[in-house]
Amino acid sequence: MSRLFETRPGDDGLPGPERRLAVLALILGTLMSVVDATMINIALPSIAADLGVSASRVVWVTNLFQVVCAAFLLVFAALSELVSRRRLYAAGVALFTLASLGSALSSSLESLLVFRALQGLGAAATLSIGPSLYRTIFPSRLLGSALGLSALVVAGGYAAGPAIGGLVLSVARWPWLFALHVPLGLCAAVLAWRVLPREAGRGGGFDWRGALCSVAMLGGLFLAMDGIGHGAPSWQPLAWGACGLMAGHLFLRRQRRASHPLLPLSLFAQRRFSLAVSASGLAFVGQGLTFVALSFLYQQEMAFSPLETAWLFTPWPLTIMVVGPLAGRLADRLNPSLLSSAGLGLLLLGLASLALLDATASVADCLWRTALCGLGFGLFQPPNNREMMTSVPPARSANASGVMSTIRTVGQSLGVALVGAFLAAGTSVQATLWVGVLTTGLSLLASLARVPLAGRARREAMCAALPGASSRSD
Repeated sequence: MSRLFETRPGDDGLPGPERRLAVLALILGTLMSVVDATMINIALPSIAADLGVSASRVVWVTNLFQVVCAAFLLVFAALSELVSRRRLYAAGVALFTLASLGSALSSSLESLLVFRALQGLGAAATLSIGPSLYRTIFPSRLLGSALGLSALVVAGGYAAGPAIGGLVLSVARWPWLFALHVPLGLCAAVLAWRVLPREAGRGGGFDWRGALCSVAMLGGLFLAMDGIGHGAPSWQPLAWGACGLMAGHLFLRRQRRASHPLLPLSLFAQRRFSLAVSASGLAFVGQGLTFVALSFLYQQEMAFSPLETAWLFTPWPLTIMVVGPLAGRLADRLNPSLLSSAGLGLLLLGLASLALLDATASVADCLWRTALCGLGFGLFQPPNNREMMTSVPPARSANASGVMSTIRTVGQSLGVALVGAFLAAGTSVQATLWVGVLTTGLSLLASLARVPLAGRARREAMCAALPGASSRSD
């Protein structure tokens, strides 16, 4: 870990001491958003009982946060270019913190939902530009290691969320889950404002019409997928999906004409970037689908309790926490696309082994298969994220970061929706798990297609870095 904060002559990014504080600000901001996403789910029954509302209404405490966060990721990534990433990140943490305090003080479902929507806005601001800030804080030679650290933080947050929620609820009421964010958020906001790199905004206009189309597109598609995943009447997801697709069509038309597009479509002309995005989206579909399908398999067919099911999932994020930083370091030295492809191969094997589980499988059988999935995903994600960030010019880092966060959120949500759709159609859980194997296989094909491109880019960068060497291409 100390290697991340060493400074060498000629390094870009922040000096070592400032780098430590900047990373701490990013870790605190990311942890609050990620832990919240899984911690609050544990408290939904308690919230419903205290506020006197039904289970069908209280789920919007989680859903509204997710919808708002997903809908505004691209908007805030583009807005950060106008107002600077430091200002937007600090403002996002501050908004999330104030909204957490409002949630803790809420005495009705309506007021809680308002503050949960504001929390979603704050989370979108931080999650959309967090990866691009790593590119500014760390020198290029350490970017893979830095993104490995980011993967560790996210995986640790997802793993710790349910445990933290259960621990707090065992000694206090649900408002304390939100109140926990307040002191951490204040520290993170002050740190972000003082130590994150200062940069001037680009000036010029902002694509407000594109922003409205983006929010409508992502919000509509997310609500459609959520409706499918939760068994809503068929007309609801169809209506939301149609609205999302129509808004998506208008969004693409707007991006081709806007002087300052919200999402420059030229990004996707870079094959390394577009293939990395495709690999990421398909892998997250497989992950989201597997998590939900396994819950049904463990509890309904293998008769494990909810608590036992939660423990059976832990090898996945815990393995990512161990492997992610190592994969990031390797990505700084080796072809990152090759590493990502190797990780996807292991993930594919792990998912196939889970799909072959039967009702008589032992706990050990479940654990090693889940750990294999975590090993593969941990080896895949940091190098793939490095490819997404380095395959675009530094000036487009915020846009790439927004795409990275959006494709992760949409991919996981689509995976959840597919489980609901297949189970509603009478498909078995094991057959549904094979759909995750299929999407991961497609992700592997996309990753393999960019191996020679990444290798050529790496050789050119090494040649350009040699003293007195002229640029050359193979």
